[in-house]
Amino acid sequence: MEKTNRSVLYKTLPVFMAFYVMGFGDIVGVATSYTKLEFGLSNTLTQVLTMLAFVWFALLSVPIGVFQDKRGKKFTVNLGIIFIGLGMLVPIVAYNYYGMLASFTLLGIGNTIIQVSSNPLMQDVSPKDKLSRNLTFSQFVKAIAGMLGPFIAAYCALRFGNWTLVYWVYLIICIITIIWLKSTSIPEAGSEGRASIINTLKLLGDKKVALLVLGTFLMVGFDVGMNTNIVNYLRESFTVSQEEGSVGISIYFAALMVGRFLSAIILNKMKGNKMLFYCAVLSVASFALLYFMPNFISGQVAIFCIGLFTAAIFPLIFSAGLQYLPERANELSGLMIMSVCGGGIIPPVVGLINDFSGLMTALLLLGLCLVYVIYLSLYIIKNKL
Repeated sequence: MEKTNRSVLYKTLPVFMAFYVMGFGDIVGVATSYTKLEFGLSNTLTQVLTMLAFVWFALLSVPIGVFQDKRGKKFTVNLGIIFIGLGMLVPIVAYNYYGMLASFTLLGIGNTIIQVSSNPLMQDVSPKDKLSRNLTFSQFVKAIAGMLGPFIAAYCALRFGNWTLVYWVYLIICIITIIWLKSTSIPEAGSEGRASIINTLKLLGDKKVALLVLGTFLMVGFDVGMNTNIVNYLRESFTVSQEEGSVGISIYFAALMVGRFLSAIILNKMKGNKMLFYCAVLSVASFALLYFMPNFISGQVAIFCIGLFTAAIFPLIFSAGLQYLPERANELSGLMIMSVCGGGIIPPVVGLINDFSGLMTALLLLGLCLVYVIYLSLYIIKNKL
């Protein structure tokens, strides 16, 4: 038994490291702020940079799922890391606006590739009853990278007078991860060998798949919508400054990290479908608190609770999908990562409603996303997904 556990750990660790590299995509936020300041960019040009990092989820996710079905998951994960490594190399060689355009493009492509391929690869190295736990913990690992990025960049700027040294750190980690993963023997589960873009999109004709993909679409939309409206909620509800309101974002991300870590522990004892139901119900209850909090502190508590209970929902839905159609994991992963584009669709709708009816009315759309997850969790339990 001990030898088996050691073998599983040996295969799992480099995959977790790939999720850590996936978190390097969050350097986009830091790089955007520095680039805008140092190159004197307009808001429009700055947004072009951000768009280049995220547009690839909608364009490439399904084709990548088909590609990895033919070339293998480990190969595809390493390909994604190579793209991210190249994205880190460009600013080292050419730190200018066009260099950053190329860097953000490579980062976006690489991040999309890893997102699609790493989850099915985690399925191959995880015991069946531990997949939900490992996918949830992998999001915690990814969040660590996202959290450390701004601190590493700030340290490089203060200690060496050059924030771009963070790219050297990330490039070295990419190289180490590529070598580690390539040298690790991972038997990959076979597929039915019929992957194509058309067959992948046909999966949406399966009601269960469509409901799961809609679930990931809404949850990513919720997460981005929540993140981008926290400051506005605190400022409008409790008349605090921009700086005080910004603390709410840190509280939200801290709650996500804590929630993912605790969920991974709980999932050792609880089935993923039940965990999803409890998280969904508690998330709706926490979200409702936003409308009744009497002061700034209690508002922050509500935000923390929302982050805590929504933290594991995305990986739990993803896990349900992979366990429903393990033989179509590559294609299904492509579809579910494509749904990450929900983060670029739902927040603008929230903003539009806000312009016409006010913030608290607009936030109801985010609440409806969570209500849907309650329905989805009950559906998953009923159909034993």
